[in-house]
Amino acid sequence: MQPKVFVFMGKSGSGKGTQAELLKEYLEKHDGRKVLYLETGGAFRELASRDTHTGHVLAKAMETGDLAPVFLPVWAWTSFLVDHYSGEEHVIFDGLARRQIEASILDSAMEFYGVEHVNIIYINVSDMWARERLLGRGRGDDHEAEIKRRLAWFAENTVPALEYFKKYERGHFHEINGEQTIPNVHEDILKGLGFRVEG
Repeated sequence: MQPKVFVFMGKSGSGKGTQAELLKEYLEKHDGRKVLYLETGGAFRELASRDTHTGHVLAKAMETGDLAPVFLPVWAWTSFLVDHYSGEEHVIFDGLARRQIEASILDSAMEFYGVEHVNIIYINVSDMWARERLLGRGRGDDHEAEIKRRLAWFAENTVPALEYFKKYERGHFHEINGEQTIPNVHEDILKGLGFRVEG
């Protein structure tokens, strides 16, 4: 199997993080190649915990629900690639390119590294489905007002990025019905990617 790049996209509550982890486990089991995995939210939380000016400003923004400026997610994944990517690993991104400008920057990075095919995996769920899943998690920041804000932000910012990727010459766009059981979504992702389904 040649090294591949996968970008998981979807609304909060769509289950993209779970599916990214399942794909990572699948690749590690069926291919000897190393898998690099970056979840942008985790990178933000790590940065916000640092005793630096940037960390303090980001932590305050996260506490108040403010959105990080586009340079921060770009910094998170570009520095990750610079530090860890040799061109021989599979790469899985979760929460990347949530704005169209970031999608175009991803394209420039893939061109620089000579990556010919990027798999965009969009887990599509309705607002109602996402809301129910988020409320069911029981996290403190998963309340009605915050969920409404996140879904509105997705519609305004991420939908244009998805449209960009649908026409992306370097990409393969896979739209997956996320309103299924976790195993069924995983199976549909594997089929869409042309991988063998276990069982």
